[in-house]
Amino acid sequence: MKVLSWVAGVLIISAVVGCGEGAVKHEETVKEDVISNAARVPDSWIEERVEQAKRRLQKTDAGRVVWSAMEAHGGLYRWYANGPVAFHFDYQPVNGSTRRNTYQVINTWNNTARHFAVNDSTAQFGWDGENAWTNTADTAVFPFDKKFWAITPYYFMAQPFVLDGDGVKLELLSDVEYKDETHDVVKVTFEDGTGDAPDDYYILYFNKASHKLKVIRYIVSYPEYFEGGGHSPEKFMELYGEQTIDGITLPERYQTHMLTDGQQPGEHVTDITLDSVSFMPDLTSDYFKMPENAEIIK
Repeated sequence: MKVLSWVAGVLIISAVVGCGEGAVKHEETVKEDVISNAARVPDSWIEERVEQAKRRLQKTDAGRVVWSAMEAHGGLYRWYANGPVAFHFDYQPVNGSTRRNTYQVINTWNNTARHFAVNDSTAQFGWDGENAWTNTADTAVFPFDKKFWAITPYYFMAQPFVLDGDGVKLELLSDVEYKDETHDVVKVTFEDGTGDAPDDYYILYFNKASHKLKVIRYIVSYPEYFEGGGHSPEKFMELYGEQTIDGITLPERYQTHMLTDGQQPGEHVTDITLDSVSFMPDLTSDYFKMPENAEIIK
């Protein structure tokens, strides 16, 4: 596991905040059938969730492609067993518009999140499972929609593992040749009531030989941006490089283009880097609670 200086600083801040909030001391032993204060859940819970996902995915051709991709990227069991994931996600529009550049820690089990400004770890925002919140003296530190961005980066970096849950619908499309390689193609949609933007969709290209994810085509249908069922134009995001952390293989960077009429990458619009990745199995669930002095984002 990488040792990250920013993670060490974040943990110190969290410990101070936790003591002030009366955080529960993490027990040495976690009983299998009892919820403790650990963010990482018992092995039996992970095994059950993974087995349920496997049974569900193995029922369809599209599901079998996704399961093979999960295995190729390190396996769904390992994904959850590693505990919360910390990473640096730097989203840079090529036209010079708003950059979104944060360190973040995500509880992979329930998608709660905590973000930190790259130059000031005391400036934070997050999602606690019910509310988006912000805690910063300078509102200019995060000049973007923090509620929308709290979980958005995770849904790109954590593909294909985030496709294991209820409400996810998968459809196998025709194979696609891209850069002289054949890809299995799966369209991902969501049942009504799934998340804040159930009209989102992804079209994922998985290399037929390696089963690894190579391309994410997607739209954004976030209702606060697009009223009446509208959405953004479809984009074409290509994944580059590989990094393997505690057995999980992730990309190193992403390049996003507008999608052409011929379903090819067109205008280059965004560069994204993903680095400083580390799993943090010793975190407690209190870490993801909204701090007492934070404000709820409406």
